[in-house]
Amino acid sequence: MSTHTPPAPFVIGVGRSGTTLLRLMLDAHPDLAIPTETHFLGALLSTEPGASPADLLARITGSETWPNMGMTADALAEAVAAEASPNPASVARAFYRLYASQRGKTRWGDKTPPYRGLVSVIAAALPEAFFVHIVRDGRDVALSYRGLWFGRGDDVEEQARFWVSEIERTRRFCEGANAVEIRYEDLVTDPAGVLTALCARLDLPFDPVMLDYHRHAPERMAEFVQPFGVPPTQEVTIERFLSIHALTGREPDASRIGRWRTEMTPAEVKAYERIAGPLLADLGYETAVG
Repeated sequence: MSTHTPPAPFVIGVGRSGTTLLRLMLDAHPDLAIPTETHFLGALLSTEPGASPADLLARITGSETWPNMGMTADALAEAVAAEASPNPASVARAFYRLYASQRGKTRWGDKTPPYRGLVSVIAAALPEAFFVHIVRDGRDVALSYRGLWFGRGDDVEEQARFWVSEIERTRRFCEGANAVEIRYEDLVTDPAGVLTALCARLDLPFDPVMLDYHRHAPERMAEFVQPFGVPPTQEVTIERFLSIHALTGREPDASRIGRWRTEMTPAEVKAYERIAGPLLADLGYETAVG
């Protein structure tokens, strides 16, 4: 008799699009645990055949995100040792199961935005992966990136090209995969509706506690103890790193939608839409330039 493996949500998307918000909502479910960004799956799943358990473990514990996982290397090694035949996929599952069990939960997922480029790799290794691609109005994404050490800088046209390229690429990768696309704006204005529909796809009963995610967000975000993805030319403290997620401790704020109308100049809007206008319209966003 085969044992059904429930879908494991992988939240992906362009940064500053609501991936953290969705992660916290899903993680608030009493059955589901989603860690802070992992970033080590690419290295782990590409490990050469025949690699030793120690080599596989090193792909995780050697990651710059490892200090944020809240577990010891010994605990993970013990979990991997329980695997009959450790391989990249089984070691990944051992990590996720341990993370969930340490929080009294039975199911796991992931939220690492750049995994949008690894959909086929992850799907092949972990067939239970269910990709949740969250998109947000690119003009608001561009504003949210401003002044940060990651992204594509503050140039509007470069931001537009990046947003279009990444959205279109992710959509292509998700074709044929177990995936769904949701909009940040819908999640903020109708969280119960969006989460109920998503839970149905995940074989997960909707629980209203997910709507109270913000009550526990500070303690979940406190798992971040080390910044990652910081260019060598910059110095980012953990306080600044956490500051970009300061709003997660509040209920969804619809006033964050459509900031571009008041915070972008007409020239910036025109420049952005000249590049991204067709995709914005395809995603159902109003454009200012006809």
